Amino acid sequence: MTPDVLNQHLAKTLSRGRVAATAPAGCPDLTLYLFDPGVLEGPISHDEAQAVVAEPAYWSFCWASGQVLAAYILANPELVRGETVLDFGSGSGIVAIAAARAGAREAIACDIDPAALDAAAANARLNGVKLSLCDDWNARPEDVGVVTAADVLYDPENRPLLSVFRLAAPRVLLADSRMKNLGDDQYRQQAVIEARTWPDLNEFDEFNRVRIYRAEEQVAG
Repeated sequence: MTPDVLNQHLAKTLSRGRVAATAPAGCPDLTLYLFDPGVLEGPISHDEAQAVVAEPAYWSFCWASGQVLAAYILANPELVRGETVLDFGSGSGIVAIAAARAGAREAIACDIDPAALDAAAANARLNGVKLSLCDDWNARPEDVGVVTAADVLYDPENRPLLSVFRLAAPRVLLADSRMKNLGDDQYRQQAVIEARTWPDLNEFDEFNRVRIYRAEEQVAG
């Protein structure tokens, strides 16, 4: 997968759009093909930022929660080492790439958007790791040991995913900046870390405060 393919995807949303290799400030150890604001005259305007958020090219930005969770995994590789890790709603693929870099037996980028899977594949190659790609959560392998997810609770109707994730794997690592209370006691907060979307969309400060949660399978005995 090449940047040219990603540019073709991006042009469907932003006619002037193109990607450039950049290291997000919240996870500088990884480099991604992300939207290049240099194609615009000056900084991204409010209207342009709103258009980007409203359109499906979300994979061309690295959201704060993805950066924070990827950095957390790189700093705590024992959480994924030797495991089959599935990253739900993978977007740019940064979390799955971090899992692969941290020693996962298999790292799977799962996303319903074909462009996002193309981005994950291109970004994995850029970072010298290999990802498996999955376009259907229900077609995931049976031996997933860790589910990761970042910023998937932007819609309150997605809250049932919390129990879905816990039933799918013995360990869940979740990062979120939208919901202050998950409403699920099985998820224990691990850290609160500041980060900003890269390139910066000038979001409200409250959305730059990322909470990391961990849920573990309850073992009887």
